[in-house]
This record gives sequence, structure tokens and C-alpha cells, in this order.
Amino acid sequence: MKKDTILEVFGYLKSKQIVSGESDFSEHWLGCSESYMRKLRSSQSEPSLGAVAICASRLQNAAEQLEVLPRYQPLAKQLTSMSIKCRSLVDAESVEFELS
Repeated sequence: MKKDTILEVFGYLKSKQIVSGESDFSEHWLGCSESYMRKLRSSQSEPSLGAVAICASRLQNAAEQLEVLPRYQPLAKQLTSMSIKCRSLVDAESVEFELS
């Protein structure tokens, strides 16, 4: 599920020419090495929770910067939606504990 979401985000950002490729996305949107997406795509593994959380944060930051410009409000809404999707994946895997 996390992998599908990250691939969806990458595809969307690439279609909007926000990222030039997997290396750019890996470094600037996931906070990982430039080869991270390539390894992820070719393996059965899921992205790390940290990478998904960083992606959620960076999507939200970009959306907040774009939403003040009327021309980019539809893009900002889509980035916010993808950020929420990423955050929900992080929340679903977070460990709950009681504070005493």
C-alpha cells in the first residue's frame, strides 16, 4: 500500500513536471539517496515509514506555498490530498502507547 501511494505521488509530480525523474523525487521528496526509487521499484520491499512521512510533509509544504496563488490552487489541493494519504499511512503504522 505504501509503495503504491509513493508510486502514485511520483507519477503525479512527474506528469506535472515538478520532478524530472526518480533520482530527483528520491532526494527531494523522500529525503533518500538518488537510487532509492529505483531500488524500491525493482524489489518487493515497501518504502520506509520515514520516507513516507517526509514525503507527506514536503507535499504539505509545497501545497501551502502554492495555495496563495489562484492559478495553482487546484495543484495545491491535489498535493494536500496526497499529503493526507501519506500521513494516514504513517498514522496507521504508528505504535500507540499510554503515557502514565
